[in-house]
Amino acid sequence: MAAKQQTERTFPIRPRYVRLYTDPGVPLAERNYEHAYLTWELPLKTTALICIDCWSWHFSEETLHRIETISNERITPLLAACRAAGMPVIHMPANPVAEKHANFRRMRPESEKAAAAWPSSPQWPPANFRSKSGPHAQFARPAEPQRRDREEHRATTRDFHTTCMPTAGEPVLLDGEDLHRYCAQEGILHLFFIGFNTNACVMMRDYGLPAMVRRGYHGILVRDCTTGMETAETVADLTCTNGTIADIEQFLGYTVSSKELISALG
Repeated sequence: MAAKQQTERTFPIRPRYVRLYTDPGVPLAERNYEHAYLTWELPLKTTALICIDCWSWHFSEETLHRIETISNERITPLLAACRAAGMPVIHMPANPVAEKHANFRRMRPESEKAAAAWPSSPQWPPANFRSKSGPHAQFARPAEPQRRDREEHRATTRDFHTTCMPTAGEPVLLDGEDLHRYCAQEGILHLFFIGFNTNACVMMRDYGLPAMVRRGYHGILVRDCTTGMETAETVADLTCTNGTIADIEQFLGYTVSSKELISALG
């Protein structure tokens, strides 16, 4: 009986979202769209922490400073709590970091790369338009002199952040299909996301929160364990980061804080 109770352990969590509705009699207006909370008991065996692109480097100094602070002060205790509780930790660092690590797993043979969903679908736009080459080269973004250094770093130096190194048994996966197959194999349904950057990889990778939500999973962002890439106009108040968190809470999934998750697992 004790063994059965151990496998069915749950933990309480109150995911936050933005309610795009109002109570009867309250105008349907943006000023009234407020945060709301749910109360869940999540089975530990069907949850996982997804670490997206937790690298040791970033090309932007302000972003790197925030990443260092978040990794050391928030991700480190969160990882410790997840590991102590037995929550699976899955690392999604993209290539070439993924394939270099001893824990790298490929969940499918290369011969099974997904074909087009609709083979008869028109092959459009033309290939040289998609690549912005040939007659369409004028539409490409201008070449940046620092891009070669960035690509060289990615190929030769980039690695896991020291606080996010995979431990024994924690899988390192490459893409969304592999993450999906791993979750199916392990019976995982609820995905807590941490990592960088909020408005880039977390949103745009095929293993990011929106992509996995589209596959049917619960996507829950740990909102203080991520940061977005800002601009000269947004860096002062982190508009890009906060706007992306709001997008997730409005349309895609939920968020929690690292303190909430650590407390729930404890």
